Amino acid sequence: MKIKTIADFRAAVRNGPFAWPGGYPLFFVTADGAAISFKGAKQDRRNILEAIRDNDARSGWRVCAVDVNWEDADLRCDVTGERIESAYAEDSQS
Repeated sequence: MKIKTIADFRAAVRNGPFAWPGGYPLFFVTADGAAISFKGAKQDRRNILEAIRDNDARSGWRVCAVDVNWEDADLRCDVTGERIESAYAEDSQS
């Protein structure tokens, strides 16, 4: 889902960290390609909201999409450093 406005970002946060239907784990993608978890987005929401408002793609805070982490078992949040759960790589790690 593309995030073009503050309302889009707020709606994504309200919808939560899992896609429906399916329950797939979601994360935010910034204009410079960084991955941000929902926890990280809530922690730094002021920076994100300012970047969206100002259309500032150079600050590193401009969230442009929310996406599913399908198979990257090593994807980490660039804000918190915590691992972002994946949809299918979890089973292969057992």
